[in-house]
Parts: sequence; C-alpha cells; structure tokens
Amino acid sequence: MADMSSADWEFWDTWMRAQRLLVRELDRGLQRDCGISKAEFSVLMTLTRPMRVGELADALGWEKSRVAHLLTRMENRGLVARIEDGATGRRTGVELTGEGRRAAESATRVHGATIRRLVLDRLAPEQAEAIQAWGEQLIGRLDD
Repeated sequence: MADMSSADWEFWDTWMRAQRLLVRELDRGLQRDCGISKAEFSVLMTLTRPMRVGELADALGWEKSRVAHLLTRMENRGLVARIEDGATGRRTGVELTGEGRRAAESATRVHGATIRRLVLDRLAPEQAEAIQAWGEQLIGRLDD
C-alpha cells in the first residue's frame, strides 16, 4: 500500500474541512429557519409511512437507542406519534403527525434552497457530473 504524499493529505484535509463546514451550515439553516436539527430532518424525510422504531433505525443507519431518544423529543414537540404494533399491542411504531408532515414539507423547501445556494448554483455542470460519478463509485465500494 502506498504512503500518502503531502498533496494527498492536503486534498484529504480540504475535503474533510469542506464537509464539516457544509454540514454545519446546513444544520444551522435547519435550526434557524425551521426550528429542527439535521437529525430531526433525517427522521422526517425517512418516515414516509408508519414504521417500527427498529426499521427506522435501520433505514437511517443509526443505533436504535439514538432513534428512540430522538423520537421521544420529537413526540414531545408534536412532530411524530407513537403507534401500537398490532401483533404485540405495544407502542413500537411511529408515524408523522400533521405537524410533522407540515414541518417536513417546509424544511424540504428551505433545506433545498440552502443546498442550491451553497452548492449547486456554484458548480459547473462538469464539476457536478464528476462529483456525482466519484460519489457513486465510492458508495459502490463502501455500501454493503
């Protein structure tokens, strides 16, 4: 395996810093403009139908305990509701409330505008194509 050159490390450091800054700005925008966190946005976007908590955790790639804690906070804010699983009668499912659906729709518009402003409008078409192709290759190598 080859060692990384100083140029390789510089590339990697720039890439990682850009990711951190972009995620920070996207999270700030969601907090400021929609009153939700990036994690809450992820739940709202993933919860397109009623799901069991474990199924939601798998879809997000998160630990079940993290999802359960977040859902409790979101339930207290009226964004999601726990539902009973028919087989056990226990409250093991979750669904969006009307307020959660409205928050998801609003956040999608706001978040999309922020992504467009910070990223998409600043890329030449060939840059976007190269980044997408590279991302797809990387996902193909890393995704189970």
